[in-house]
Amino acid sequence: MPYTFSEENYLKAIFHLQEKEGTVSTNALALHLSTRPSSITDMMKKLSAKNLLVYKPYYGFSLTSEGKKIALTVIRRHRLWEYFLSEKLGFGWDEVHQVAEELEHISNKKLVDKLDAYLGFPQFDPHGDPIPDSRGKFAHVEHLPLTELAINQQAIITSVVNQSAELLEALNEKKIAIGTQVEVKKRSGFDLSLQARIRNRNLTLTEQIAKNIYVKKI
Repeated sequence: MPYTFSEENYLKAIFHLQEKEGTVSTNALALHLSTRPSSITDMMKKLSAKNLLVYKPYYGFSLTSEGKKIALTVIRRHRLWEYFLSEKLGFGWDEVHQVAEELEHISNKKLVDKLDAYLGFPQFDPHGDPIPDSRGKFAHVEHLPLTELAINQQAIITSVVNQSAELLEALNEKKIAIGTQVEVKKRSGFDLSLQARIRNRNLTLTEQIAKNIYVKKI
């Protein structure tokens, strides 16, 4: 059954919120999508009628197995296109998201499967997020925020949580990317900023930047 762009966007947003919060509230989804709660309620009724989510008034909603399947399909397409744009067309990681937002709605399964194969079945997108395979399965990485890394513990940057163009541009300026080795040398008790050793350079990172960088110990 084909779904509208709006329905796919809602399912994707609910999946992301559900991963963090469990049952999703109307207000949380309205804030995430920058829309009115009344619009959320109308869409929830439509998706519930299609058996894509379970909706309980005054409690919240969660995806059904079919709703989760559709959401993962959209996420897979989005992240594969991000990888393609970055690796094959030379887009920066701060440029790919908006373009992939449009391309993710191309639902031709043969095209998506061939794109996946052409790219060599990548497991992670340019921001370090896992790419679901054709069955909706994806790799899990044991990682933690840079703010929680022990002093003098070496690590590799695995993902960036906040993928706003502003943050990614700031990381570009500091030459910080996925796969970069990092080591925390000192933490400030005043503003929670930290001194980090990156690419043989000592850098000061604000708490806002550091908490959005996830790393894996090495």
